This record gives sequence, C-alpha cells and structure tokens, in this order.
Amino acid sequence: MYEPKDNNIYYPPLPQEPPVTTGIPIQMAGMPSLQVQSQQKVSWSTGLCGCCDDVGNCCITCWCPCITFGQIAEIVDRGSTSCGVSGAIYLLLMLTIGCNCVYSCFYRKKMRSQYSLSSSPCNDCLVHCCCESCALCQEYRELKQHGFDMNIGWQANMENRGQGQAVLPPNVQGGMIR
Repeated sequence: MYEPKDNNIYYPPLPQEPPVTTGIPIQMAGMPSLQVQSQQKVSWSTGLCGCCDDVGNCCITCWCPCITFGQIAEIVDRGSTSCGVSGAIYLLLMLTIGCNCVYSCFYRKKMRSQYSLSSSPCNDCLVHCCCESCALCQEYRELKQHGFDMNIGWQANMENRGQGQAVLPPNVQGGMIR
C-alpha cells in the first residue's frame, strides 16, 4: 500500500480480487451485510365462511361459480385474461372432468402471493377441493377489500383509479438491496 505523503489527503486502499464464486454466501470485508427480510404474511380480510358479508355474491357463486371465478381471475391476472375466457375454462373443466378446483386453487395461490396473504385455514388446493364456493367468495371479498369493483373488470378499475397501469401488491422490503 501507498503511504500518504500529506496527512490531509486520504488514499483509499486498492481494490481486492473478488473471491471465487462458489455459491456459498460469504461476507467480504468492507461490504455491508445484506439481510433478506422475510415477507410478512397478513390475514385475509374476512374468514372463509364469511358469506353473510355479501349475500348476493354468495348466491351467484353457489349457482354459477364460473362467473365469480372469471371476475377473480381477470383481476388476479391484471387483465391479461378476460372474465369470460377464465369463466369458460372453469365451466368446461367443471362439466367435463369435474375437477375445476385444481384450476381455481392456482389462482388463490397467485392472489395470496400478490397480496402477501397467509395460507389459512389450510393450503390452497385443500381449501378449493373441500369448500370451493366459500373459497371463491372469500377471494372475491378480499379483492373488493383491496378496492376493486369486481363487476367492471380490470381495465375499468384502472381507468377509475386514474392510472393506466397495474395495481401492484404492497411494497415489501426484501430481496437484493443496493
């Protein structure tokens, strides 16, 4: 290293060779440690059996779950699939193989990921297989709680909010930080 000639001038040390990449995390001298914070899971705004909060939607979901599922899927997919297409796929699966819950449980998982929701009362596929109507009603109410008008679809919700862009889930600090 170079010795400073003048006490008022600081000469930073020369950069060191970076260590060989091994895939094992290490702490380099002089580098701040990066701590990945775990994403805090929040509870659902209503319970699985909270159908009394929205009796109209509960009735529609009991008699024609493909409508409720289509509305949920359009919002969760942020408009990339329409309500009609998602509802038709759901109905087709329900009428042909009777296993529509497998399709809808993936949307519950995607929605939980977007809004950092806990997996309660149990895992997504089990909730949909055992209580499909209640699960769809809960997801519908949750999206309404997040400010969506479920009857107008994704595009109209974005226009009403004065944005032309997607509504992002809450910003949670974590991952790679500079």
